[in-house]
Formats: sequence, C-alpha cells, structure tokens
Amino acid sequence: MRFKDKIVIITGGGGKIGKAYALAFAKEGAKVSLPDLISAEPVVKAIQDQGGQAMSLQCDVSDEASVKAMVDQTAKRFGGVDILINNAAYFMNVKKSPFWEMNVDEFDKAMAVNIRGVWLCAKAAFPYMKQRGKGKIVNISSSVALNGNPNYIHYVASKGAVISMTRAMARELGGHGICVNTVAPGFTVTEGRQVDPEYEKKRNEQRCFPRSQVEADIVGTVLFLASSESDSMTGQLLCIDGGTHFM
Repeated sequence: MRFKDKIVIITGGGGKIGKAYALAFAKEGAKVSLPDLISAEPVVKAIQDQGGQAMSLQCDVSDEASVKAMVDQTAKRFGGVDILINNAAYFMNVKKSPFWEMNVDEFDKAMAVNIRGVWLCAKAAFPYMKQRGKGKIVNISSSVALNGNPNYIHYVASKGAVISMTRAMARELGGHGICVNTVAPGFTVTEGRQVDPEYEKKRNEQRCFPRSQVEADIVGTVLFLASSESDSMTGQLLCIDGGTHFM
C-alpha cells in the first residue's frame, strides 16, 4: 500500500492508459481524481468496485480556469494533492501532414493541450504540494520526441517540450521537496485499438523485446516515480519503449 491515503490527479483519466494508472494507484490505497473531457465514471466505478475512492471531473487542461477548478475540487473532496500525473494529450485525433502544409490551428491545439496543459496542471497543483512540503509530478512525454517522427511535427515538438519543461520545473520545485520526472512511452496498443499489423511488425522489430507494448508495461514506472522509492530522483527522463531507444 505505497499510496495509502495519497491524493492522486491523473489527467486524461477517462482513457485506456489513464484507467490503467488509476486502477493501479487505487489498488495501492490512493484516492484518485480523474479529470478529462470525457466522463471517467466507468473508471470510477471500477475503482469503487474494488473498494477504492475516486472521482470524475470535467476538465479542459488547456484552459486555466478549468484546471484550477478541477484541482480545487479534488483538494476539497479528498483533502489536498500529493501526486500529479500529466497524462492528458491531444493524440488520437491529431492530423498528420508535412510541416509546411500544417494548419496553424492544428499546431496550436497540440501545443495548448500537450504542453500548456502540463504547465497549467502543475501550476494549479503546486500550492497544495507546497503546503505538504513535498509532492510528485510525473509528466508523460513520448518516444516520438526522441525519434523525430515525420508528418507529426506539432505532436513531436510538444512532447519534446514536455521533457525540457520537466527539467526546468525540477530546478524550481526541488526546494519545496517536489520531484518532477518524465516518462516517454513508446507506441502502446490499448484494448480495442486498431493497428496496422505490418506497421506494428516493423515497430516490434526495432525493439529489444520484439512484441507490442501494452498499458501494463508503463504502469510500474509511473508508480515508481510517484512513490517514496524515487525521492532522490528529479528532472529525469525514463523511456519505456521495449528498448527501441537507449538513454
């Protein structure tokens, strides 16, 4: 029970990967807040069915007022904020194109959600962590930031910015006892997700472990970074992609 009575916010908590994080935290005793544009009530029910505590909140992470209201409601319900998992991202509906053909609105949307959202959530959670004199922030980047995938420049750039922002946050928050780290997952096949078999085969051939990556492959690292076991780690990037990239 590493997280007994800890209050955890997992943005994008209504999605498949958010659900995997939420169930794992709740299983170890955490009280979980699940902000998302979609309802996270199915995840809340799954947590409650296993005897845990959770709440679903409507939130647009790119909007400062929405984020502040979400964090304040979480703190009011559960009594504070201990851990923030910046998992929300503009990804599933992202439009691919060469950068010279990309629409400005599409570029700005990726930046607004994927990088401004991380900043706003950390900004809103900080006062509550400061009160406790400690805290954990885990920012979810992507291995595409290391690979530079083509026709994806807005998403790649935003995820690269998450890595840099993490390092700056770590410098600023260390004096408050707050650890800030980044996880960069490789492409993850979630339940029900349709993938091109040939493309996935090529991707798997690039990995040390020649198989598809699933939600469970990421969860352990995120929980480690959120736990007291990593109290002397901050500003770090951990890549979880089956050994495609070596850091």
